[in-house]
Amino acid sequence: MAGPRCRIDWGRLGESKLTLPVVALGLILLFDLVFEPGFFALEIIDGHLYGNLIDIPRNGAPIMLLALGMTLVIATGGVDLSVGAVMAISASVAAILISPDLGALVQDPSYSATPLPLVIAFTLGVATLCGAWNGLLVAYGNIQPMVATLILMIAGRGIAQLLTNGVRVQIFYDAFGFLGNG
Repeated sequence: MAGPRCRIDWGRLGESKLTLPVVALGLILLFDLVFEPGFFALEIIDGHLYGNLIDIPRNGAPIMLLALGMTLVIATGGVDLSVGAVMAISASVAAILISPDLGALVQDPSYSATPLPLVIAFTLGVATLCGAWNGLLVAYGNIQPMVATLILMIAGRGIAQLLTNGVRVQIFYDAFGFLGNG
């Protein structure tokens, strides 16, 4: 007795919204395989995996996290243009808490002016206040969500620059870096 056979409904597969992006990704990967053979090379250096296929998701992870939050906002019928600015403000606050002297040339990777749990709590609090500001503008100011979040998007970048005095900030604190790279 023959078991049930798996049949692919090609007509239905062609109607799927996912078919075109998957085919396009496959063509791009095939192009890379032919014209850039080293694209798929992976190597282990000091116990860490390196290569293009590792770098792409690693560098895209912050954007993917923002996209997850935006998915929830859009799924509920809203819009939020200020997520990047809120991230910039929060990162600026974290940098100031870790090292108040942002312009210092020598940074000690084992020192933080503020304990890490307080840095995280305060940074999340600042991001929450930014979200509450947007919520107040929408709920009580009767401003459209796109306009309200556009306000913080524009002002937020300026706020982040004011906090850091326009200095490009790099955080050298190992414990903080472990959270992002761990």
